Amino acid sequence: MTTARDAAIASTEGSRLADDRRCFACGPENPLGLRLRFEYGENAARCVVPIEPQFSGWSEMLHGGIVATLLDEAMAHAAIAAGVRAVTARLEVRFREPAPVGVPLTLEGTIERRRGKMLDAVATLSDGAGTIYAEGRSRFIAV
Repeated sequence: MTTARDAAIASTEGSRLADDRRCFACGPENPLGLRLRFEYGENAARCVVPIEPQFSGWSEMLHGGIVATLLDEAMAHAAIAAGVRAVTARLEVRFREPAPVGVPLTLEGTIERRRGKMLDAVATLSDGAGTIYAEGRSRFIAV
């Protein structure tokens, strides 16, 4: 069965980046990973993230490194939605509120600009109802 992820990644064939389906963030064959499943729009990707307690930092708070990973992955999948496989060249994270564990969170990434091989992207991690826990900005390089 072809998933939305598989179809989106297949649309970026020709890149020298290979998908082994074991990515920590989105790989469906990584038993220790987050196994994120994105929906794709025009230059954008969205995911509802079920955060398990094993990804906490302090009690009942999502670990900051996992927050950064989520934002990075949302922007990488926005690049895929734009038809490009790319790697992160720069990542900036702004933590606004502690993100809770044990509740679904909404992750959204969008490509803001593309110049040649460079893509600039933004992402948010929120509760889907107005509370933004973190924001990200990045530059990706198409490979």
